Amino acid sequence: MTDDSKNLGLSNAINAAIEGAVADGRIAGSVVLVAEHGEVIYERAAGYADRETGRRMQVETPFRFASVTKAFTTMAILKLIEAGRLSADDRVMTRLPGFTPRLADGSIADIRIGHLMAHTAGLDYRSQQPADGPYARAGVSDGLDESRGSLEANLARIASVPLNRVPGEGWRYSVATDVLGGVIEAVTGMSLDGAISALVSEPLQLSAAFHWPQEDLAVPYHDGKPAPVRMTVGVEVPQPYSEGPGVRFDPERIRDATAWPSGGAGMAGRARDVLTLLEAYRTGAFLRDDLREAARMPRVGAEAQAMGPGWGFSWMGAVLIDPATTGSQWNNGSVSWGGTYGNWWGIDFARKRSVISMTNTAYEGMSGRFAQSIAAAASMPLS
Repeated sequence: MTDDSKNLGLSNAINAAIEGAVADGRIAGSVVLVAEHGEVIYERAAGYADRETGRRMQVETPFRFASVTKAFTTMAILKLIEAGRLSADDRVMTRLPGFTPRLADGSIADIRIGHLMAHTAGLDYRSQQPADGPYARAGVSDGLDESRGSLEANLARIASVPLNRVPGEGWRYSVATDVLGGVIEAVTGMSLDGAISALVSEPLQLSAAFHWPQEDLAVPYHDGKPAPVRMTVGVEVPQPYSEGPGVRFDPERIRDATAWPSGGAGMAGRARDVLTLLEAYRTGAFLRDDLREAARMPRVGAEAQAMGPGWGFSWMGAVLIDPATTGSQWNNGSVSWGGTYGNWWGIDFARKRSVISMTNTAYEGMSGRFAQSIAAAASMPLS
């Protein structure tokens, strides 16, 4: 834990959020890091990485990323655009000839790479649909459940379902980033794990990966009373904000070297890996300035309510458009997202501040009171 007096208000507020959540039994454990102007101004590990064995959380404890993976996949796409190997305006079918979803009238949809990055491609998540919805009937995987077949096979299942809207005409969080994973494989001629390693992880010296055989991962839990419940293979955890049966988890998937890599949900790594990626993006040290700006430009407005009223969506995640509506102290243009295993991150460009909060508790650590408290505490100005 840092102990700089100018950070005292921020540190005290984050400490209170962590200690309250652990004491209340809302999370099993957490790691929180905050950087400002390129310097880490707060870091702390608390609670348990494995409650049943008594293994304490450490700053270097690795976590399953879930949708935090999307930032890595999108950065890989941006690096390919920077290298001139891809364009946001490219038709997806020119890169993936077999991926030709149709509209409700039977016509082939015109999906562009930019639509996939902005989640305006007309795709969906199985967990957001009814239990007998079209993705369930087609056998579409959200990338978190038991691995079946290959990435190519899952893309074929996705493409077999008619789109829910014309590409570019509305926002819907979706498996679009898994499709981007297929695009990366097609453009590079490499497996997705190898391509993201070459484009992102190796240059930034990150440990994050799609396969994590070591036993040091934080054990995943989900919300429960009076305490979080340890996850088992195949558990479905209902989402309070979705009509579907909930996300189906396979916590052992990350240890299976044969599991197809999900660009939207499949990586694991340390909080410091995520902070390094966020800071590399924030500072412009890793990506050309025009692409860096394009990646945080709102692609849909506040009507998307990507993280609630006042939030639109960019290529990198939800973007704050109307701070007054949200009551947030984050600045206009801040970008943020999370991961369903219990993670949340944010970048405040005006303050030059990046925050990563990792927990091993779904969904409290992603969108519950804990995540909201960390976001509020991490928005405090330094004295």
